[in-house]
Amino acid sequence: MSFDAEAKMQFLFALRSKGVTDKAILSTMEKIDRGAFIQGYFRDRAYEDMPLPIACGQTISQPSVVALMTQALRVGPRDKVLEVGTGSGYQAAILSLLARRVYTVDRHRRLVIAAREVFDRLGLANITVFTADGSFGLPDQAPFDRILVTAAAEDPPGPLLAQLKIGGIMVVPVGQSDAVQRLIRVTRTESGFEYDELRPVRFVPLVEGLGKD
Repeated sequence: MSFDAEAKMQFLFALRSKGVTDKAILSTMEKIDRGAFIQGYFRDRAYEDMPLPIACGQTISQPSVVALMTQALRVGPRDKVLEVGTGSGYQAAILSLLARRVYTVDRHRRLVIAAREVFDRLGLANITVFTADGSFGLPDQAPFDRILVTAAAEDPPGPLLAQLKIGGIMVVPVGQSDAVQRLIRVTRTESGFEYDELRPVRFVPLVEGLGKD
């Protein structure tokens, strides 16, 4: 299956039906071919609104969740964004068309290498990808205008909160890995942090340390 006109139409309809209303995000989701980030057997299902397995026991999130998280992040064209949990690279690619600069980290070196190859192939030059323990963020590149976490933490990680600019936004799934998680938007203010609960989600847990691969 290819990302042809009919597949795109069905894909965008699925996004709209889940509450994705931002025209810039819909346009970006149309431009970035999810099939480029999926290898092997599951590639034929790239344009269905469902999560799919990738290497290292991880998943590529369903497109509607990627779009809704991006919508919640309120990314602007001058923003410097940190993504924690590169995975396939699909979410970072979406962010790269909306932001000035995207830094993305993953604990699995194998995923980082594969994502970097896709970014190069697609000509996405404003993404920098690192193998690192994402729970500590990227202190050398901080502060960030926006932070997106694509793995669930029990609480928004302190090091990531500290790397958020005043006026900045972080979107993070919060909750136990085996229970219902909630997607939270955190806004840093002059006096602290404001929290908005957005929707139930299910993500792999945020794990400290580097992967073994």
